Amino acid sequence: MSRARDNDEGYCIVAQNLRKSFFSGNKEIVALHDCTFKVKSGVVTGLIGPDGAGKTTFMRLCAGLLVPDSGSVQVLGFDATEHFLDVQTNIRYMPQRFGLYEDLTVRENLELYSDLLGIEPEKREDRYRILMDMTGLAPFMGRLAGRLSGGMKQKLGLACTLLKPPRLLILDEPTVGVDPVSRRELWEIVYSQVEQEGMSVLLSTAYLDEAERCQEVILMHEGHVMGQGVPDRFSKPLSGHCFMLKPAPQKKRALQRSLANRDEVIDAIILGERIRLVTTEAMEPEAVREFFGLEQTVEITESEPRLEDAFIWLLKERLKKLGRSVKFKTITHRKVAGKGDEEVIVVKNLKRRFGDFYAVAGISFSVRRGEVFGLLGANGAGKTTTFRMLCGLLPASEGQLYVAGKNLRKARAKARERIGYMAQKFSLYVDLTVLQNLRFFSSAYGLFGKKQEERINWALEAFDLKDEANSISRDLPLGYKQRLALAAALMHEPDILFLDEPTSGVDPLARRQFWAHINSLADAGVTIMVTTHFMEEAEYCDRIVIMKRGRILAQGTPEELKKRFHPPGITNPTMEDTFITLIEMEGA
Repeated sequence: MSRARDNDEGYCIVAQNLRKSFFSGNKEIVALHDCTFKVKSGVVTGLIGPDGAGKTTFMRLCAGLLVPDSGSVQVLGFDATEHFLDVQTNIRYMPQRFGLYEDLTVRENLELYSDLLGIEPEKREDRYRILMDMTGLAPFMGRLAGRLSGGMKQKLGLACTLLKPPRLLILDEPTVGVDPVSRRELWEIVYSQVEQEGMSVLLSTAYLDEAERCQEVILMHEGHVMGQGVPDRFSKPLSGHCFMLKPAPQKKRALQRSLANRDEVIDAIILGERIRLVTTEAMEPEAVREFFGLEQTVEITESEPRLEDAFIWLLKERLKKLGRSVKFKTITHRKVAGKGDEEVIVVKNLKRRFGDFYAVAGISFSVRRGEVFGLLGANGAGKTTTFRMLCGLLPASEGQLYVAGKNLRKARAKARERIGYMAQKFSLYVDLTVLQNLRFFSSAYGLFGKKQEERINWALEAFDLKDEANSISRDLPLGYKQRLALAAALMHEPDILFLDEPTSGVDPLARRQFWAHINSLADAGVTIMVTTHFMEEAEYCDRIVIMKRGRILAQGTPEELKKRFHPPGITNPTMEDTFITLIEMEGA
């Protein structure tokens, strides 16, 4: 074995002028631009940034799975390019799609990875017991991995990674698509390993609230390092810049929209009944009222700064220097006819059975015209099954289901004409260009000739896709893929829009742009139903339903639910606090 170098003591990873690029056709895509930083030993370091930031490329370089174009990366004192076998002996790397074998049971997966890691048979059972107790998977040792929920699969992947405790654990977005309860449990497992095993952890995430749990963070965007340090180093300078505004409910969206594009505003987002405002200059609450011309009826209180505020500020400053717009656009949509209190989605005692198992076990709710309605739940709650029934993609086993005035058990095709659907995973044709996808989906919705060309031109303009019109969809960055998917769902100007995890993995600015579109659609009377694991997005909704194991635990406005269900002693609970409390109450 090669001897590790002794310099840079106290750091498990040292990157120097690291550059890596890839080619898509004749186009060079630079994933890392001359990155230099160090990762401390014995702590949890967060690699923070959206899809396309370079996080996965950097982790694969650290694991000796890629070779840099220039520069170097030392891992545990070894050069990761020259001595990749030494690196791989001392680290464990869990990629975004960890290779579980879905046709094997939990135990069989553990046995397989124990064989691969060369763990002696007599040492296995004790290690299995520790890991299964830690992950809560002990009762499921005989279950096929393919039948586990998303959160349970991630915990099994982590258990397989930890069968032989490494010196360095590298986790690539381990909590993406995972509900808040499972996410919290994964974090507890990670920190227990740091404390018990003295392990170093490098963990990537696109969730800025989650990043605040890290002991140190490295902020990245488009292959550039924007800063490194403890989370407070970035958030504390914004003390005195953050406020909560409470306007009249009917004026909330209009006020948020007017504030979001002001040059003096870093951020303005809807959180339940309030708007969270972050200003470029520190102010007193009354000065905020005067400066922005707010009505006396608007309540204004100061709020604590967050890491996300600082990340958005850094992003905006970087984009301005690059000459790119940081203004949020809205889209036009025909005004949907009908009264605001009209119920356009009605669900009564809805059930869906797969064999003897009820994925949806008798749920009832209704959605009014122009509402933004959230469907939340832990992994395996039945959200996606409910969504598929509402879109007419899956027949109900029992119950009543009306969408746009049509009985979905009898007239699914008629209802689908008035529905737009954006799937959780990019589901357009990846081998077609942006323009070809728009042409295909517009024709599938019955648009031809002049009307089709008008809608295609509208989509290219409204979603800033003109420059990418002839790009192959597979090669688009995630944010552009989501723009294209939303544009395709809106080609026929539907009355109702279903969005399944629409902003997973994108940066905070792209997420805010997406919701600017959603709010403008709601203002036009479009009814929007959305699923999300991102709890702050739940606060953008007018009303929400929280599900578990196919049943509804609670429904109401975000403010109502936060008042009814929150941990004792917390005066300003978040939606995540409320969600976890509700799920745990049901479990108890």
